Amino acid sequence: MEADSLTEDREIVLASASPRRRELLGQIGIVPEIIPSTLEEKITTDRPEEVVKELSLQKAADVAERCVKGTIVIGADTVVAAEGRILGKPRTHEEAERMIALLAGKTHQVYTGVTMIVCGQEGRARKTFAEKTDVHVYPMTAEEIHEYAFSEEPMDKAGAYGIQGKFASYIKGIDGDYNNVVGLPVGRVYQEMKSLLTLTARRNNG
Repeated sequence: MEADSLTEDREIVLASASPRRRELLGQIGIVPEIIPSTLEEKITTDRPEEVVKELSLQKAADVAERCVKGTIVIGADTVVAAEGRILGKPRTHEEAERMIALLAGKTHQVYTGVTMIVCGQEGRARKTFAEKTDVHVYPMTAEEIHEYAFSEEPMDKAGAYGIQGKFASYIKGIDGDYNNVVGLPVGRVYQEMKSLLTLTARRNNG
């Protein structure tokens, strides 16, 4: 079953302005409408896996309130965790430099939380999950860290780097889903969406 046949006659909304997530969905044949959430995010935990699930649900639920019945809303949030510390998007190049220094020569984790909601449905018409990928980074010199941190690439990315950009020079390897590090584990998104729509159809027909 192709992604376009799976979502035929359904509006797909991505509750995120991330061009990377939009491109990843496009790779599997899903062209979503972009409606970013404007909700003020609230976190009640410091566990990375729970944080991304919580935030993805908040984003999806916020946008779902504005969508017509049958629309599938996808909310997502990605964080980088190093030594138990969550690294968000850097506010300054100096902060980016500190983040990259924390990652260099070590292994860290990338978590992406995803929530899918079928609008106008109750109960099982919602799915939230988190995907984790371990990322191994080569040792970096102080000069390499500084040069990368003071480029523009880190400034809109969790953990201050983009695996699909210049930082690929320092990626030793990964354990898990590469697309998850980019911003959306689209393989699992497709599988979970297929399961969610199957359950919804059975419920409506039963």
